Parts: sequence; structure tokens; C-alpha cells
Amino acid sequence: MALILPRESTRAHPPSLHPPYKSTVLRAPQKPLVLVPHTLSELTGPVYGHDGVRDTDADLTVQHAGEPQGERIIVAGRVLDEDGRPVPNALVELWQANAAGRYVHVRDQHPAPLDPNFTGAGRCVTGEDGRYRFVTVKPGAYPWRNHHNAWRPAHIHFSVFGPSFLSRLVTQMYFPGDPLFPFDPIFNGIPDQAARERLIARFDFETTEPEWALGYQFDIVLRGRAATPTEEPHDH
Repeated sequence: MALILPRESTRAHPPSLHPPYKSTVLRAPQKPLVLVPHTLSELTGPVYGHDGVRDTDADLTVQHAGEPQGERIIVAGRVLDEDGRPVPNALVELWQANAAGRYVHVRDQHPAPLDPNFTGAGRCVTGEDGRYRFVTVKPGAYPWRNHHNAWRPAHIHFSVFGPSFLSRLVTQMYFPGDPLFPFDPIFNGIPDQAARERLIARFDFETTEPEWALGYQFDIVLRGRAATPTEEPHDH
């Protein structure tokens, strides 16, 4: 008898309209979506951005003349399919605020210092075992004016590309024990508690390197019953 595994619940992903997160009120579709058929080139290639990835792209602490300020950390994990099989040759990108909670972006003008030795972006390609590894600094929390006294928990944005631009998934990784979780409408926009917890990295002593950096593990599951919640639309 064939074993049929359940797909993930629709509650495992954030809805397009979540009024506590005010931007969704403006972004959510107000009319039925129009299906635009994909062409062969959109579905099969070209491989997006995999070429030219250097070893230093995955170490955000060596991209400038000096080391950035903040707590150095290692973030590693696997990209997996719904059956737990590794996904090789996936382009994994990340971007984040610096240790003071500020992005290198013209729209980020809150009074926290920029770090001349930290850009906050990196990328790597998964190996045959689906593994990736980044060295970075722990990002700080930051205000975001969504509501009174609104602060985002410390987080890192992840993007995973498959063989074409249309196979991109975007998600966020959080850190364990953050006191801002109960107050963040983006984190709580995911209705399912178990799915929210899949966005929280696991502190890992084996990944930690003595006298150098604490380590965290964060697996990204592309679909299925244990899928990592993403910011992309899903078929239901």
C-alpha cells in the first residue's frame, strides 16, 4: 500500500492580507488573480546567479578592509525537499541588518550607526548534501513604524533559487528566545504555531567554533508537511 503523506496546512504560510502588518493592506490582491502561462525559458533556465559565486561571498566578515562590529556567528543548515532529501546546487542568498539594527539602504534612516565594514549580504551554492554555511554577525532589532513602539525581532532574510528565476523562495530566520516574538505581526502572521517555530534557528554547539563564533542550524524545507514558511504564494 502506498504511503500518502499530507501536504502542509494553508495555516503554515502567512496570508496575503494580514491587517496587523499594515503593508499587506496595500499589497494584498483585491481582484481575482490572472493566470499567466509560463514559457519554457521561464521554467527551465537560465540558472539564476549561480555563476561567479566566490568563497568570500559566504563570509560577511571578510568582505571589507576590517572586521564588522558585533557578535560573530555561523549560520549553517541544509536545503531539503519534502521527503528530507538534500537539494544540491541551490543558490542561497541572505541579507540582514547590522549589529546595530540598520540596513545599508537609503530608506533606512533610523538613528543607528552604519558599519563601514559590513554590507549585510551574502550568497553560496549548496553542495551535494544540500548544505550551506555563512559567517556573519548577529543582527540587531530595529524599529519599523508599523504601529506604536513597533520593533522587528532580530532576523536574517533568506532567498533560495532553483534552476530559474520562477523557482525562488524567500523566508526569514529568527533567533531562539527573542522577547519580541509576541509583538511582531510579521512573525505572528503565520497562523500555525508549529510553522512559526520552524522559522527559529537552533543553537548548535557542534557548529560553534571555540573562541571564535557561536553556531546556529537552520534547515530550509521547500515544500510538504514540514515546509519552511515562505513569503511566496502557494497553491492550496
